[in-house]
Formats: sequence, structure tokens, C-alpha cells
Amino acid sequence: MLNATWLETYVTLTETGHFTRAAEKLNMTQPGVSQHLRKLEEQVGQSLIAQEGKSFTLTPAGEAVRDLGLSRRTEERQLRDTIMSDDPDVGEVRVACSGSFAQLLYPRLLALMRDAPRLLIHLEAAPQDTVVSGVLDGRFDLGVVGQDTGHPRLNAQSIGREELCLILPADPADETVTFESLEDRGFVAHPDGFAYADDLLSLNFPDTFTGADRIKVRTFVNQIGQIPSPVAEGIGYTLLPRSGVEAFSARNRLKIVSLPHRRYHELWSITRRGPEPTARLRAILKIANEVAGEIG
Repeated sequence: MLNATWLETYVTLTETGHFTRAAEKLNMTQPGVSQHLRKLEEQVGQSLIAQEGKSFTLTPAGEAVRDLGLSRRTEERQLRDTIMSDDPDVGEVRVACSGSFAQLLYPRLLALMRDAPRLLIHLEAAPQDTVVSGVLDGRFDLGVVGQDTGHPRLNAQSIGREELCLILPADPADETVTFESLEDRGFVAHPDGFAYADDLLSLNFPDTFTGADRIKVRTFVNQIGQIPSPVAEGIGYTLLPRSGVEAFSARNRLKIVSLPHRRYHELWSITRRGPEPTARLRAILKIANEVAGEIG
């Protein structure tokens, strides 16, 4: 790679056409300009100018090197302009979170992109371990997880919490919910459902609930957006974070059961430690905070 300082000296020399004027413009001595030229020629391996008395012309290699220097100068100016402007509506941001949280977050991100044609947002629903590792290795700029990881290379900020909910069909009957009545319906299972059952059902039905591995399963769904569908049709019950309930298209056909003991899961945003986040990342962090606050 050509030395950037020698290259800039050479480009200035070609612009002024004179060693003394180039030295004055660069606040250097004339021998210093000549030295930079010689070093650059040594690096290129060819003469860059052909001297004719006090003037000079560029060799073919000299013209190519000048054009490269001008191109680099333009690229650096554009880079400085981009850095200085830090436009929140320009660039790419990669976000990862749970599937349920993604359902509420994504419509808000779409609204942001609609008004910013040069803003690219990649949203991925992923397990918490994947979110954390992805932020650490740079695949994601922002993650939303269920706990403070305590990792020394991550900034973690509590943005709220969401309730873990027991979901039944929204029928008019005001039934008394017992673990036996839930067993009669059967469980609409999903990848996180058994862990949710051990968490919430053990807390509220300690005398009758004997473990998620023993509950009666009515059906199994692995698509987060479809998990409430059987319940809305009167088939079974399920357990979901509130975000997964509120994002469901037929929310009015679901009922969140009020239980004696409520369980909440924390929500934390995580980013890599280092420079200040870009304006576009700060804008998306703000939206994630707003969504978390609305479901808390």
C-alpha cells in the first residue's frame, strides 16, 4: 500500500506544478517535497515525473499515481462527511431479539424505514444465546434479551419487563381456573412452552402441578405467530410473554388469565462496548425502549 503522506505530497505537487509552491501549500521545505517524491518513486518502482529545467511533466506511471491520490482524497472526504453527519436515516442496523418481542418491534421499525429510504434494518428472531453471541462477534448491533449478561464487552441496559401469561379463549364464561381444568383443555405446546410451564404453573398450582414433562399436550406449534391460533379457536391453553399475545392478529379472541402469583421476565438491551452508538442505532434503541415500556 502506498504511503498516504507521500501520496498527498505528490498530488499537491502535480496540482501546483512547482516544488516551491507545493512546499508552501504543505507547510514543508522544498527538499522535503523532493524527498517524499523520491520515496514514493522507490515504492512504486518507476519515475513519476520527467523534469524539463524548472518544470516537469508526468510520466504514464505518474498520471496513474496522481489519479489514485485524487480518488483517495475524494473517498476520505466522503468518509469524513458521513462520520460528521451521522444521519439517523442512512445506513444499516442489525437487531436480534425473541420472536414474541420481534412481532411488536418490527411494525415500528417498518414505519421508521418507510420514512427513511436509505435506512436498512435487519431484524432476526433468535434464542437468547444466539443474540448474545451475535452482538459479541458483531453480527448484530443491538440485542434484546431476558437478563443482564454481565459480560465485560457488552453494555446492558434494563428497558423494562414483560409478564408471562396464561392464555385461554375469550369466551364469556368466567370459569375458575385450576390445574385440573387446564389439563382438561390440554396444552398448546411450543419450544419455550415447557420452561414457561415450570416457571408459571409451579408458582400458581404447587399442589397439583408436578412438572412440565407430565402435562397433557393437545398440539405443538413452532411458529411464534401461530401459537395462539388454536387457543383462539377454543383448543387448549398456552403460555406466552405478553408481547406474543398483544401481537396476535385476533387478540380479541384471547383472554389473559389473572393468576394469584404473577411472573415477569426482564428485558435488557445489549450493545458492544466501544465508541458511541450511531444516530441510527440510538433511534432504534429508543423504539425498543418504547415497545418494552408499553408491554411492561
